Amino acid sequence: MSAMKFCRECNNILYPKEEKDRRVLLYACRNCEHQEVADNNCVYRNEVHHPAAERTQVLQDVAADPTLPRNKDVRCAACGHGEAVFFQATARGEEGMTLFYVCCNLSCGNRWRE
Repeated sequence: MSAMKFCRECNNILYPKEEKDRRVLLYACRNCEHQEVADNNCVYRNEVHHPAAERTQVLQDVAADPTLPRNKDVRCAACGHGEAVFFQATARGEEGMTLFYVCCNLSCGNRWRE
């Protein structure tokens, strides 16, 4: 399997790009104009699928992260705990940023958004 390629100009990842008129496979940088001809015409695609339980564990681990801001003015609807960490992220299928809360009660892990 081929290794990832990086731009020699700006060190970003090079992505496969087809040049249809010359029928050539290129690797192109999406940050600058650098392109190079691929030495192999085979493109590998690696899709990582996470089980739902793994995603839930990641959010529960967020509650123990000391670098995230905490809010003691909220109350968890699931367990009644009075502290939650919060962060902003884009919600699936929505534009803009959403404020997410995760309960700091490690046995709860309830999450909600504002």
